[in-house]
Amino acid sequence: MDMINTVSTESNLSGLNKEDFQKDINNKKTDLFILKNAQGMEVAVTNYGCAILSIMVPDKKGKYANVILGHDSIDHVVNSPEPFLNTTIGRYGNRIANGKFTLDGTEYQLPQNNNGHCLHGGPKGYHAVVWDAKQVDDQTLELTYLSKDGEAGFPGNLDIKVIYKLTADNAVDITSVS
Repeated sequence: MDMINTVSTESNLSGLNKEDFQKDINNKKTDLFILKNAQGMEVAVTNYGCAILSIMVPDKKGKYANVILGHDSIDHVVNSPEPFLNTTIGRYGNRIANGKFTLDGTEYQLPQNNNGHCLHGGPKGYHAVVWDAKQVDDQTLELTYLSKDGEAGFPGNLDIKVIYKLTADNAVDITSVS
């Protein structure tokens, strides 16, 4: 697994380069978003799978370090041996036995990506799609996605919004609305 470095650049503390996260995937553009607060903390996110790439925090001497495992390019996120690392998963978290469930008398067959079971929405769950992103301000990123009826075998349309907010007290608030 490729871990990101912690050498700052002019634009961010993590040393991530925006160009390394800009790619067209299934006719949608991926990008790098940096959240910063007044205390100097930074969180780097890509809109591919809503993946958090780095969380840069100061130690007691003020030296910044990344406190999570992450990736240093969009290709590393897409091709990760840990596809769910720091991403938003879905439609379902955990396993659905044999990749099957029944709803209102109709049986649905889902992709089986974990020993015959469907794990975290399957191999093309929300971790493996490009979300629409809007950086609201320096501390807030809104990511939205429309999961259409039949996607990965699941019934019904589902509009999803995930909001990452870096707070003044150095917390990362994650809110999901569907």
